[in-house]
Amino acid sequence: MNPSAGHPRRWQILNILCLSLVLIGLDTLILNLALPSIQKDLDATSSQLQWMVDSYALAFGGLLLMAGGLSDRFGRKRLLSVGLGAFALTSLGAAFASNAEMLITFRALMGISAALMMPATLAIIKDVFPREEQGKAIGIWSGAAAVGVPLGPLVSGLLLEHFWWGSMFLINVPLAAIALIGGAKLIPESKAEGHPGLDIVGALLSVAGLVAIVYGLVEAPHNGWGDVITLGSLFLGVVLMVALSYGSGRPPIRCSTSACSSTPATAAVPWPSPARPSVCTAACTC
Repeated sequence: MNPSAGHPRRWQILNILCLSLVLIGLDTLILNLALPSIQKDLDATSSQLQWMVDSYALAFGGLLLMAGGLSDRFGRKRLLSVGLGAFALTSLGAAFASNAEMLITFRALMGISAALMMPATLAIIKDVFPREEQGKAIGIWSGAAAVGVPLGPLVSGLLLEHFWWGSMFLINVPLAAIALIGGAKLIPESKAEGHPGLDIVGALLSVAGLVAIVYGLVEAPHNGWGDVITLGSLFLGVVLMVALSYGSGRPPIRCSTSACSSTPATAAVPWPSPARPSVCTAACTC
C-alpha cells in the first residue's frame, strides 16, 4: 500500500469501522425501554437494574485508554477483531441471561469488548487514508459514533413490540459478524512503529482513574452531584489521572498530527512509560 495514496479500498474499510462504532453506541441506551420486562422476568431489584445499564459504560470508559495502548502494541486489526468477536459472544450471553447478576456481568463484558474496538477504529483510519482525506474520514467516523447512541431506544422499541427483551442483544450478533468478516478480508494489520512496550503501572493508573471518574458520572444522576460517593469518586479519578500524566516527572508530549484535533478527548490522554514521557494512543504520533 502506498501511504501517500492510501489503501485502495479505504472507503469500504471505513464502512466496516462505522458499523463497529454504531454497534458500540447502540448498546449504550438500548436497555432502557426493556427494564420493566427485565425486572419482571429476572426478579431484579432497582439497584440491579441500574447496574445493568451502568456496567456497560463503566467498563467501556474505564478500559478505553488502555485499549488504545494494546492496539498500538499488538495490532489494530487484531484488537478490533477480538473486540468484535467478544462483543458478539457476550451479546449472545446477555440475551439468554437467566438472572440479574448474569446480565450485569455480560453487560460489563460487552463494555470491555467495546473498549477494545473503539481506539482501533480511529487508528485504522489514520493508517489507510492519506493525510488529505483523514479529516473527511474522521468526520464520517464521528457521525457514526454519534448516530449509534440515539438509535438504541428506537431499535429496542421496535424489537420489544414483536419479541422478548433478549432480542435487543441478539441483533448485535449478525452485525458484529458482518464487521468481523469484512474486516478480516479488507483491513490491513498495523502497529505503532518503535512502540516502547506496555507500562503496567501506567495501565493500572489509567484504568483505575477512568473507572473512578466514569463511576462518579454515572452515579451522579441517582445519588446527586453533592453526594459523598459521587464527589469522592470524581476526586479520586482526577488524582489518579494527574498521577498518570506526571508520573514521569516531566510534562506530557503533545500530539501534533491533524487527526488528533478531531479525536475524542480520551484519545489524546498521555500514557507515561519509563522509556518515554508519554505515548499517545492509537490515533496519534508524538
